Amino acid sequence: MKVKHLVYALLIIGLGGFIAYRIVSNKSKNDDQKKSGDKNATTTVTGIVVKTATFDNNLSLSGSIEANEQIEIRSEVSGIVEGIYFTEGSHVNKGQVLFKVNDLELKAQLRQASTREGLTAENERRAKLLLQKEAISQEEFDVARADHASAQAQTQLIRAQIAKTSVKAPFSGKIGLRSISPGTYITPTILVAKLVNTGKLKITFSIPEKYATQVKSGSTIDFTVSGSTKVYSAKIYAIEPEVEVATRTLQVRAIADNLDGKLFPGTFADVKLPLDIIKDAIVIPSEAIVPVQNGKKVFISDMGKAKEVMVEATTRTDASILILSGLKAGDTLVTSGVMSLKNEAPIKVNVK
Repeated sequence: MKVKHLVYALLIIGLGGFIAYRIVSNKSKNDDQKKSGDKNATTTVTGIVVKTATFDNNLSLSGSIEANEQIEIRSEVSGIVEGIYFTEGSHVNKGQVLFKVNDLELKAQLRQASTREGLTAENERRAKLLLQKEAISQEEFDVARADHASAQAQTQLIRAQIAKTSVKAPFSGKIGLRSISPGTYITPTILVAKLVNTGKLKITFSIPEKYATQVKSGSTIDFTVSGSTKVYSAKIYAIEPEVEVATRTLQVRAIADNLDGKLFPGTFADVKLPLDIIKDAIVIPSEAIVPVQNGKKVFISDMGKAKEVMVEATTRTDASILILSGLKAGDTLVTSGVMSLKNEAPIKVNVK
């Protein structure tokens, strides 16, 4: 009985192994047939016929907005602040007194210096008369004259220091938050407030060196800022005379009016810089481009098969890219499924 059971077991194991072998073999054959069929299958894609058109070559850049004029208000002399004559965040005019430092000590020094100046002036007058009578030497007269000149200089110096105790706005603009109060002992190191001229604003941006010859002073640019859809314009008025070696870019500066006061220094600007207008340009959708190690490529339809073509591209917009070489008018360009497409693969193009 044991031998009989052993024979049955061997027969069952053998039959099971044969069935498993047939299953695996059939599956492998089906996979090979499927792969062979996929390789020859025609892929349906969409495409366009390449045409030429006039292209307004605009360069999209990031820039920063700066105040036309901006300074830190400080006192040139030390002393007690006796009066503040501006309101934080308000507009001030050129020449307006912003604050006053106590000048009693300086005025006392001025009276002393003025008295000495008067005395030396009288000594010089007398010395001149005596020199004319040859009662004194030329050297003695020169000493008297030098004393008078020194006294005059001392008086002028003190007057200048007194003038510095009244701090005035060097230009019209908006003044910021103050950091002093009446009675504060102020020194030249203390920042009082910032004065900013926002009637006009500077937009500073950098362009790649290859576009350097296409930028001209006096050209108009458009820009937008975050949080607003309004398009502002500015005029280029200054171009850096050399390319920055580290970034290979050229710095450009434009100026814009800010009459409504809605632009603020320190914010970023999205700049659109107009370059040369290109006639007979070839512009294709951005999705048709396939980045590769040596550059960029596209696929065109050639006799029912996908043909890989290397292209040289330049300016890119949100939806399109300018092609300098590699494509010509009349080519049927594949615009969908390009990332999985292979060279020489059979395709059917639905032209839009």
